[in-house]
Amino acid sequence: IKPLHDNVILKKDEVENKTSSGIILTTKQKDSSVATVVALGPDCKSEIKENSKVVYKEYSGTNIKIDEVDYIVIEEKDILAYIA
Repeated sequence: IKPLHDNVILKKDEVENKTSSGIILTTKQKDSSVATVVALGPDCKSEIKENSKVVYKEYSGTNIKIDEVDYIVIEEKDILAYIA
């Protein structure tokens, strides 16, 4: 999948359903706003690169599923920070 313009493809990170001590949680946790960059459009100007971990606005972008993997197509301006 290749984004156009200043769009970015993010792969949602899995939310852990287990505590640090190994207890499995049965309630659904809120989705994380952290994802991994899969691809950048040709007009992206920020310093993020593929495989960077980023924090994005919670309700932005378009969710898609390809081959059972969840992705988000998001505008570059909706990425708030990257994890160095």
